[in-house]
Amino acid sequence: MAASAETLAGRIAIITGASSGIGLAIARQLAANGCRSVLNARRAPTLNDVVNELNRNIPHPLAIGVPGDCADEAAIQQMFLAARSSFGAVPDLVVVNAGRGLAGSVVTSDPEEWEEMIRTNLLGAARLIRAAAHAMLGTSDPAAALLDPDWLNRSRDIVVIGSVVGRHVSPYSSMYGSTKFGVHGLAEGVRRELGPKGIRVTLIEPGFVVSEFQGVAGYKDEWFRGVLEKLGPVLKPDDVARMVSFVCAQPAHVHVGNILIRPTRQEYP
Repeated sequence: MAASAETLAGRIAIITGASSGIGLAIARQLAANGCRSVLNARRAPTLNDVVNELNRNIPHPLAIGVPGDCADEAAIQQMFLAARSSFGAVPDLVVVNAGRGLAGSVVTSDPEEWEEMIRTNLLGAARLIRAAAHAMLGTSDPAAALLDPDWLNRSRDIVVIGSVVGRHVSPYSSMYGSTKFGVHGLAEGVRRELGPKGIRVTLIEPGFVVSEFQGVAGYKDEWFRGVLEKLGPVLKPDDVARMVSFVCAQPAHVHVGNILIRPTRQEYP
């Protein structure tokens, strides 16, 4: 069965961190291609606005919201339950996107912020990847799962949003980068585990993307303006979202395992 961009229509996604930035852009991109999505974010009112936007002027809802902490086991389970109850099937496209940054290195960053960032970026990613694997395989014992005989006709994707600093060490964000190094390791390990079962695991590593991320991470305005002047134009969330649509619309036997995307003028990291 040949696959094309049209195959995104009818698929069921889970997207964390979907109320702003890259997650919001992915939600919009997938909805534009007819994909139904369970959206997660901490800020319930903002998430509700996104859901209303995506469902406006259409006969059947394309999006539902599950607010909550992306690293909380109960919230993760609720995302999968919501997909079943609202869309009638197990999600076949899970985007592990939620995360937070932190300005500074191991030496200079605020240690009071470390535990929450590690919990969100690394533990939250690991828990969602695990839940997605169990759901897509239909078992809590992945080792016993067999290759679905129909796998060529039903693509299944886990897309992990990493970072260029998870590959190339930056002294300016090494504490944050360490969590992305960990996430990259998770993605590669799970790819080797699930690929033989017919499930694709893709790591996308964005360079500098302008969004709310910089403000939440605590980067100073002066530094931010300097980056824009030096590297601009920088990436927008839509640039990353297009990569997600691209990899997930490939034929089931084609796996784009890794994409590193930078602004053209970003030489480092």
